[in-house]
Amino acid sequence: MTSAPAAPRPFERIAFLSSGTPEAEAARARLTGVYGAVDPADADVIVALGGDGLMLQTLHRFQGTSKPVYGMNRGSVGFLMNEYSEDGLRERLFAARASTIHPLVMRAWTIDGGAGESRAINEVSLLRASYQAAKLRISVDGAERLSELVADGVLVATPAGSTAYNLSVNGPILPLNAPMMALTPISVFRPRRWRGALLPDKAIVAIDVLEADKRPVNAVADHTETRNVTRVEVAMDHATGFTVLHDPGHSLEERILREQFGP
Repeated sequence: MTSAPAAPRPFERIAFLSSGTPEAEAARARLTGVYGAVDPADADVIVALGGDGLMLQTLHRFQGTSKPVYGMNRGSVGFLMNEYSEDGLRERLFAARASTIHPLVMRAWTIDGGAGESRAINEVSLLRASYQAAKLRISVDGAERLSELVADGVLVATPAGSTAYNLSVNGPILPLNAPMMALTPISVFRPRRWRGALLPDKAIVAIDVLEADKRPVNAVADHTETRNVTRVEVAMDHATGFTVLHDPGHSLEERILREQFGP
């Protein structure tokens, strides 16, 4: 993951995407009136108006297109977003810093023999799907590290996602440029004192669901859910990069650093 000044671009062709809320739709209408708008396929940059959910959806939507995404907060939390302003948008885009985020790739196998692959910018999480706790076996690079984890689940987070769900379950905050992933349990019961692990971002994490028939587990890669999994493998996809633009002094790297010292 890297953070650097955005490459000089005119950003003449802007596509505006809205989360669909009244506030976001009103902002899109005003900005379109001032700056014009083009179809996303023809745009130099995508401006997303909403919250962090819209930012994640937009990054996934334009995966592989190399289009940078600049978010302005018209949602609630907006950790990934810039402050909203209708003034000087092109100047802000030109001055913005670019952060490149590499996603996780999740490969999941299901109880009915199915298999699938999804990507996650924030985290891959395995969650119990019934009243019973999940029982999971965790291996890293082919070596078993935890023979049985009894918990509500477990997640693997990127540095960019370490301040999201990972932080809410007491996982560590990772600097954006750290070549690491966070492996964090969710409401752990056994082993009592296990609080997770920090892993190199070249590691392959394999999670096997024990007693899958009795204790069903679903796997989620950001917004993509796979039900009734029996095994999930997670690795960092270094070949895929998403470009996010932030105003100077408010880069994603700076925000993550501030989160470590904030209340």
